[in-house]
Amino acid sequence: MALDTGRVTDFNVSYDGQRAAAIVDSYMPTLDSGPTIGAALKAAREFRGLSLQDVADSTRIRRAYLAAIEEMRIEDLPSRPFTIGYVRAYARALGLEAEAAVTRFKAEEPATDDALREPVGVRRTGDRRLGFAIVAGALVIGAIVVWNLAQRGIQDAQEPAPAVAATAPEQVAPATGPQGPLALGAPLPAPVESTVPELYETPGLDVAAAAGGSADAVIASNQARALNPEAVAAPTDLPTTFKADGAVYGTAPQSAAVVLQARESAALIVRGAEGSVYFARQLAAGEAYGAPQMKGLVIDVSEPTAFQVFVGGQTRGLLSSTQTPVSRLAD
Repeated sequence: MALDTGRVTDFNVSYDGQRAAAIVDSYMPTLDSGPTIGAALKAAREFRGLSLQDVADSTRIRRAYLAAIEEMRIEDLPSRPFTIGYVRAYARALGLEAEAAVTRFKAEEPATDDALREPVGVRRTGDRRLGFAIVAGALVIGAIVVWNLAQRGIQDAQEPAPAVAATAPEQVAPATGPQGPLALGAPLPAPVESTVPELYETPGLDVAAAAGGSADAVIASNQARALNPEAVAAPTDLPTTFKADGAVYGTAPQSAAVVLQARESAALIVRGAEGSVYFARQLAAGEAYGAPQMKGLVIDVSEPTAFQVFVGGQTRGLLSSTQTPVSRLAD
């Protein structure tokens, strides 16, 4: 009686019970096995003892797609680009050459000009509202055209109004010259825009006239006024004693050699003997600056008459020049 060995596909067993690897590999299915690329992939899967579910889990591809590839049911697969990607992933999961599998698939299933199929579960439906909107728009446009045509027909059917008879213009008598002497009325006053503006007085012109009318005379007059600050005529409304009417900068008034108080907004700069700036500020009306008792300080102002000088709390009048040494003001 013959011995039933069951389903035996390989009798190549070595002396220690192990199969010869080289001979076993010779029976391994390749991409050229089977009549189609799907059959070759199926043979390779079954040789490795894998199920469709195992391959689906490793490739994240639906089991139904894998079965359709093995049976070459192209109509059950999505569009061609997706199918080619599935074939590539299937071959790579089995350890086969992915691009060679794609090449055989393209040779067996050449590309066609058919439009891409929609993925499974996707259905393209039209928007009914768009059709309703188009129909409504067409009706509105048709109604407008019909209404315009009707209005034009009504206007054409109406009889034209009788033309107005042209009348000859009345004859205008030619103008004749004045008869007798012509009397003129009183002259009208000049408009406001044409009034003569006030005369412009050049700054320093009165000083130049008083000093002889020349530039040299003006310079000499300014130098004389700088040497004698009291020569500037002080307004009658100046206070005789210092009274703080705003912020006081520098040294306190009771300790300062000279206090300068601004009568209007003006710039004040205090420089030392070496040219360094000790103080610089735009003083508002009422603000004051107390100059410390230091040698070589020079007062530089934008407008001399805008500052009143106080020494020991008593007024010394107004500044006479833009630059004045503090020591000269304190004498």
